[in-house]
Amino acid sequence: MIRFILVSIYLFLYLILSMPAMFITWLIGKFNKRAGDVSSLWIVNHFGFRPIQFFAGVRVKVIGRDRIPDEPVLYIGNHRSFFDVILTYQQVKNPTGYVSKKEILYAPLLNVWMILLNCQFLDRKNPRSGMDMLLKSIELIKKGISVCIFPEGTRNKNSDSDELLPFHAGTFKVATKAGCPIVPMTVVNTNTVWEDHFPSMKSQNVVIEYGEPIPTKDLSKEEQKHLHETVQAIIQQTYIENKAKYADFIGKKTNK
Repeated sequence: MIRFILVSIYLFLYLILSMPAMFITWLIGKFNKRAGDVSSLWIVNHFGFRPIQFFAGVRVKVIGRDRIPDEPVLYIGNHRSFFDVILTYQQVKNPTGYVSKKEILYAPLLNVWMILLNCQFLDRKNPRSGMDMLLKSIELIKKGISVCIFPEGTRNKNSDSDELLPFHAGTFKVATKAGCPIVPMTVVNTNTVWEDHFPSMKSQNVVIEYGEPIPTKDLSKEEQKHLHETVQAIIQQTYIENKAKYADFIGKKTNK
């Protein structure tokens, strides 16, 4: 419970004290959008997410970050925890907009930072919202901003199962329409940090692996049709393999 309290206090203080920085990055973005995006990403990672990771006591092993291309990409990952975002955002190479559920839009100050980071808010009950998200994501990628989507559509709350939830096929149209590579992103053990024993937080070790980028420009219609199954199979296999391969690491407590 102490970790949860520390994280909560820090998050509150960060959101309040970062208001001047929020205004400055917004102002920079008015004159130079790229500079505003880069500065927002740097501030949120260094003064937001990294301290939260520290107070939560999470240690991360990252595999394959060098596989991420320098060009804009579509990150596709499995989703079991709010910490998936906190930990993977620190690994992106360029400004990246994450797709989040609509409810986060109503979180004061946090929503402003997310807007500055090019995040999108999806209403899962509204089909039109899904279409708007796809079009906006394509537009972002064409402007040089990567996009990260968790195509399971919601957090997988079954911590006893290694099976992923079905991937939504429509998500992958972002990559095929924008012509950008897909980077599979497999996250293991984040659910044990918080969700498995909410509201307590526990010091845990997490494994994140970035797979080989998948080009989408020259895919046939048949390959595009089954793209979601292909990517899900890659992430599913990586999840099972890494859970076994790094079992000792995952089982260890951190020293934080």
